[in-house]
Amino acid sequence: MNILIAENIHKTYGDFKALNNINLAIPEGSIFGLLGPNGAGKTTLIRIITQIIAPDQGSILINNEPLNIKHIQNIGYLPEERGLYKKMRVGEQLLYLAQLKGLSKKEAMERIKVWFEKFDIAGWWGKKVEDLSKGMQQKIQFITTVLHNPKLIILDEPFSGFDPINVNIIKDEILNLAREGSTIIFSTHRMESVEELCDHIVLLDKSEIILEGSKKAIKEDYKTNTFDVEHKSRISDIAHGFEIKSHEQLEDGFYKTSIKIVNGQSPNELLKLLIDKVEVHSFIEKIPSMNEIFISTVEGGSHE
Repeated sequence: MNILIAENIHKTYGDFKALNNINLAIPEGSIFGLLGPNGAGKTTLIRIITQIIAPDQGSILINNEPLNIKHIQNIGYLPEERGLYKKMRVGEQLLYLAQLKGLSKKEAMERIKVWFEKFDIAGWWGKKVEDLSKGMQQKIQFITTVLHNPKLIILDEPFSGFDPINVNIIKDEILNLAREGSTIIFSTHRMESVEELCDHIVLLDKSEIILEGSKKAIKEDYKTNTFDVEHKSRISDIAHGFEIKSHEQLEDGFYKTSIKIVNGQSPNELLKLLIDKVEVHSFIEKIPSMNEIFISTVEGGSHE
């Protein structure tokens, strides 16, 4: 079941093509990474989904219905450029924004109390937003995004301004929201966060989709059958069908060698060959990181 489907989305600004024939499906309950370099079209796509702008061509379906004004109530949007009222007090602002999303005053108060306890910020109710640090403002903005329990949550660089401790707190909450049934579109340049959180990704570059799928399948596709081996004694040569990619000496007589299988043989065959040559202490397949995949794909590199 897909909560959102984009079909043939096009958007131009004068002579500039912001989005070109975008087709994607976002599985319900997933944490979906929306990735790409600056100017790739991510923000334009988010603005179309949130109905800030309309596409020149194409359509968005939410739960198989054409996107319309009623869907706004079920979307939570945390923009990269924050939008809190600086002179308002925190509690009043949260109450006001929650009621705009359809909550009663009583229900809003109950939910605000829960989030204040989660983040240990009970003393912030009467503070003005302008008196808070950037990270503290970020927490308030995050609460406004999720307070009405939206089914679709869009987070654009949600960790901006946070120290590592608060990054982990927000990561935990994102995972909790997904477990409770929310679908999260997660736009970021922090590839380590994509590694930890996302189960599906789409990669945009120059207004087009250049990579899409489950994170697991994409990483599998980009594997190069290369293994990092830690061992004693130096490996001076290797049998035909295997290629030594790198070799370094570690401490205490240990070595680390990166070996690629180039003839279709199995990892077990490589391991057996190595055991006959050296004392093997670790044998680990080299899985590409999302950062490596991002750079390789955007720069037009091969899987090698």
